Amino acid sequence: MALDKELTAAAAIAQLRSGMTLGIGGWGPRRKPMALVREILRSPLKDLTVVSYGGPDVGMLCAAGKIKKLVFAFVTMDAIPLEPYYRKARESGAIEIEEYDEGMFQWGLRAAGMGMSFLPIKVGLGTDVLAKNPRLKTVQSPYAEGEVYVAMPALRLDAALLHVNEADRLGNTLIRGADHFFDHLYARAADACYVSTEQLREQLTLSPETAQQNRFERYLVKAVVHAPCGAHPTYLGPDYGWDMEHLKRYNASAGEEGGWQKYRDEFVAVDEDSYLAKVGGAERIGRLKLPVF
Repeated sequence: MALDKELTAAAAIAQLRSGMTLGIGGWGPRRKPMALVREILRSPLKDLTVVSYGGPDVGMLCAAGKIKKLVFAFVTMDAIPLEPYYRKARESGAIEIEEYDEGMFQWGLRAAGMGMSFLPIKVGLGTDVLAKNPRLKTVQSPYAEGEVYVAMPALRLDAALLHVNEADRLGNTLIRGADHFFDHLYARAADACYVSTEQLREQLTLSPETAQQNRFERYLVKAVVHAPCGAHPTYLGPDYGWDMEHLKRYNASAGEEGGWQKYRDEFVAVDEDSYLAKVGGAERIGRLKLPVF
């Protein structure tokens, strides 16, 4: 494998194929690899199975007809509780769905990263998760207590897309935010991991403190894409907050005649430099306040 893993977003997404199972890191409107998602929207990729704690990444891919099946725990923009284009796709039956509890979902990613076909978990017992998800089965402990667990299946990924604060050309990464979510599990669950980054270095020098921000090993990373403001309009702590003005505009477009096409023409069918200019530039994005929960 080449030591220099830098690729353009277009070159990275060109390595994906229609019909793949694609994991998208981040959480709702938090640290989503939106520059890579926009590149998928510009590409001919289709019939994707998307695995995500979903936000506008899922909504935009639904709006563009890229998703065949969605494996998810939720799809939200937090302050806007239900992602509008996901809602349209769900209500119209345009996508297949496989829904899990949040904890079960991360357990499935963990099982895939461990090379297991499933992991036992108590979550889901006695709930409608089992009734609504025919894929789920239970398993009985072989030990004396004979306890019954849900057998959470591994969520294996052909590829994962992640966004980080800093990376180097070798594939080392730093996630500086207080909550790194489950991105390390996505990286390990995938056959190939593509990382976009705010800052790209020749080679990171890690101290004992910064080494804790290196959440997954560089050998897992197939390519690194330099994408300043690449999580916009979602937020990337501590670099910038979410762009609620833009998210509200995007949300409103779902209620307009031809709204998605208008949004796509203005913000997707352009290159990333033009996109950043249209949303106010890197300086404005850098001033966006981090949300407080």
